[in-house]
This record gives sequence, structure tokens and C-alpha cells, in this order.
Amino acid sequence: MNIVDAYRRTGSYRAAAAICGVNHKTVRRVVERAQRGRFERAPALRRTRNTDVVLSLIEERVRQTDGRISAKRLLAEARAAGYGGSARNLRRAVAELKAAHRRDRRVYRPWAPVPGEHLVIDWGVEGGFHVLCAVLAWSRIRFVRFAAREDQATTLRLLAECFETLGGVPAVVLADRMGCLKGGVVANVVVPAPGYIAFAGHYGFRPDFCEAGDPESKGVVEALVGYAKRDLMIPAGGWGSIEAANESARAWCAEVNGQRHSEIAAVPAERLVAERTLLRALPSLRPAPAPTATRTVDRLRTVRYGSARYSVPGTFIGRRVELVVLGGELVITHRGGEIARHRLVGPGELSLDDAHYGRKAQPPIRAVRPRTPAEIAFLGLGPVAVAFLRAAAAGGTARLATEIAEIVDLERAHGRAVLVAALERALAFRRFRAADVRAILVAGLGTPRVREPGPRLAIELPAVPVRSLAAYALEPVS
Repeated sequence: MNIVDAYRRTGSYRAAAAICGVNHKTVRRVVERAQRGRFERAPALRRTRNTDVVLSLIEERVRQTDGRISAKRLLAEARAAGYGGSARNLRRAVAELKAAHRRDRRVYRPWAPVPGEHLVIDWGVEGGFHVLCAVLAWSRIRFVRFAAREDQATTLRLLAECFETLGGVPAVVLADRMGCLKGGVVANVVVPAPGYIAFAGHYGFRPDFCEAGDPESKGVVEALVGYAKRDLMIPAGGWGSIEAANESARAWCAEVNGQRHSEIAAVPAERLVAERTLLRALPSLRPAPAPTATRTVDRLRTVRYGSARYSVPGTFIGRRVELVVLGGELVITHRGGEIARHRLVGPGELSLDDAHYGRKAQPPIRAVRPRTPAEIAFLGLGPVAVAFLRAAAAGGTARLATEIAEIVDLERAHGRAVLVAALERALAFRRFRAADVRAILVAGLGTPRVREPGPRLAIELPAVPVRSLAAYALEPVS
């Protein structure tokens, strides 16, 4: 209205522009709209972009990947679809569509937990330490403990400790699809592992699992994992042992649970007093360790666990056995009875008990099987012929078949006993030619025999007068 009024007073676009501090072209547009009776701003026309030809492709790929695809990966596909612009323009278009996807993909609503209902758990790793974090959803009590591994036995042991710390058992334990608690997935429905089912039945809670690849569904414990890393693990710089780490974790939990929580505007430790009355009572005893896994014993009398092999008695070949990890040992049981126990070894290693095989490990023996008449006759000379043949083959004797045939022919002239003695001498001196055996036979009994060294000869030496070394000095010794 100021522009229109200034134009009416001056009658000039430029004079009105000087008064209002705008461009004279702006004055002309405003005056023309006023004369048409329209003071609203005309809608701006959208400029065409060179990314419009692949806009539908980008939208589809962003939707399929839930906004995780990058423009770098899309560039080749966009080029093939007819895009001729720069990578920078494509990045802009992808960024706009990903932002729109994030804005519209999900409707978020605050979670109103019910007292005594949900406990949410998750694992995290920082600096080589595995940490189990748990949050009681209504009171926001936080439980943090460290462990050396994330197997089923460790998870259930720490979960039992968490129940004892809380003073009761919640109705539902919510976890992500961690492999140690998951037995399988059928049509996106998680089947809990048998050991986890037995554990839940003992304590009386219902196991529940989050949606696959959806950490937002358990954000309350995801936030605790990050908080424990930032406020406990990273400032500590590591610990010398798991026990020392858990001492620090207990002190840290007592500190944070005694402070006012910003989300619930209350102290979690005080809220737990009210919530504990709604928790299920703890059983009198902890359950027996649930099987970590079940395996079928193979024909090598072993089972595989953690990419390593462990032996069991041969009577269990083809049977299903249960594996339990206890204190760094793998206990193998069958129908409740222990059949083997091994120290845990690394991936690719073996832990074998000689008692499971009836004897100690021995090198493989390749049987000697004669086929030709010459071989049959030569090996008929006895064990010395077998040893002679193996040593000659190991030494790489050329034309060995011909050599043993010629050695067999020497029996006709010298007899078996003399030939066997000659073979023993040839074997002792590693002479494997027929000519060497013939030379030994020609030498006859005059050749010395090889004997093992006997005991040391004890001789009493006569006593003789001795002189000190000073007597041999060139100069007198003072």
C-alpha cells in the first residue's frame, strides 16, 4: 500500500521507488497488480531442473532403502536413466528427497510405560569391554554390567543379577534380535532360543523382541548404552579386569539412579520403591544353567562351538548333546549327564581328549601292499625289507623297482639269512642299490659290525707328581 500511495502522489515509477527504497520495476509490478485489483503475490513458477528426468527413480530408491542410499551410489543408475547433469545437482536432489522421506516416514508418539511392565535390554561394546544395559521403563532405573562375551549364558546370568538388583521380575523383557537369545525367525516372528524360554518360564516373564533393523523401537536403552559409554567407559579409560569394571558400574548406577531424571522429573531410585510392589516375586533359586547350544556329534567324535572343535566319547556319535559355557569351560551334557568338559579355545582350534579315542594321537601309517612278483618276494624277506623299502623310497632312489628285483635274485647265490644280514647293514649305512648289497655280500664276514656305544669305561689312573703353573713362569712371581 505504501508503494501504491507513493506512485499516486508522484506519478512516477522511479520517484515512488526512491521514496520506498525499492527497485522501479518492483513499483511497476505492484501498481499493475493494484490496477487489476490483486494485491496478493503471484505464485512463483517452479523452474525446471535437469534432475526432473530421474526424480521418480530417486524417490523409489530412497523409499526402498529407507533414506539410507547415497547420491554417489545413485549416480551411475541415474546416468543410465538419462541424467546428464553434475554429481552436485544430484546430491542436492537426493538430499531434498531424503529429508522429505525422514519427515513423512513415521509418526512419533511418546511412550507411556506401565509400572512393572517392561524391562528393555541391549548390548554395547567400547574399548574391548562388552556392556549389558537394562532400563526399567516406568521408573527409569538403569542397570549396567560388563562381561567378556555376549553369549547366552552370560546374558541370562546378568539378567538374573538385574532382577535381583530390582527386587522383582517385570512382566515383559524387551530385547533386540540378539543372536544369543534368538532361536530363529519365521515370517518375521522371532522364535526364542530354548534356553531363553526355560529361563523366562523360571522367572515368570514374557520375552519380547523388537522389529528387525529398528533401533528406534528401543530408544530408551539405546540412549543408556550411549550414556554409559560417554559418562562411564570413555572417562575411565579401561579397567584391568571385568571385576574392577563391574565395581565401577555398580557405583555409577547408584549415582545416576539417585539423581533427578529429566524425562520423568523424578528420582529413579525413589520411583523404584513404588514400582517394586508391582513386580513379580523372585524365585527362591536361580535356574540351572540353560544349554548355550545343542549340537549333533559328528563321526570325528567332535562338536563345533565358536568355530572350534571339542571331542566327546565315541558312543555319542549321531546323538544330540547340550553345550553349556561355565567359567571359561565348555561342559557337554547328554540328557542331563555330563559327558565331557573342555577349556574354551579360539576359533579354528581343537580341544581333544585322548580318552575319547582310546589311544594317543599317532602319525598315519601307509600300508605296504606288494603287487608284482618281485615286490612279493622282496617283502617276504621280513621286516628289514619293509624298512629298507621305506628308507630307499624316502631317499629318492631311482629305479627302485629294478633294484629290489636284482636284490631278490641275490638270494639264490647267498641264501636268505645272509641276504637279510646284508640288507640290515645296507640299511644302517643307507646304501640302497643292488650293487651295494652285492658288495656287502662279497665282503662276507670280515666286515665290521655296527654296534651301539656301551657304558663308559672306568679306569683308575696312577698318581703322578704335579707342579704348579708358577714353576713355568718366565719371570719370578712376587
